Amino acid sequence: MKKFVTISIIALILILTAVTYWRYYFVFSEGVKGGTLNYFEKKGYVFKTWEGRIVQEGFQSPTAGALQSNEFRFSAKGDEVAQQLERAGGKFVELRYKEYLNPLPWRGASSFIVYEVIEIGERDRSSKSELPVNRD
Repeated sequence: MKKFVTISIIALILILTAVTYWRYYFVFSEGVKGGTLNYFEKKGYVFKTWEGRIVQEGFQSPTAGALQSNEFRFSAKGDEVAQQLERAGGKFVELRYKEYLNPLPWRGASSFIVYEVIEIGERDRSSKSELPVNRD
């Protein structure tokens, strides 16, 4: 009986460790997103983390026929990334990120963690397309 309890406890610990790793530390996706930096701020009750949002060009909608701007909310990792983004408000930025399945309080409020700033540039107003106007 003692051997069964020991094996059960070890199996339970291994399963809990695997589930915790999968939910909070497994990198689900990696990529690059670009857009205009809308805001970037440090906030939190206990763990102060850097949070931001970029607005991407184009429109995306969960329902057909509706328009919605495409926003990317993220948390930033490291002081170097935070210093670069603090000075980039209103500018076009390209960010390299990792997506985790669930956020952790000390990592940030978002599942998307930006760990590198690839480019910071001025917004190009001439390349934005305008919606056609019906003059009938």
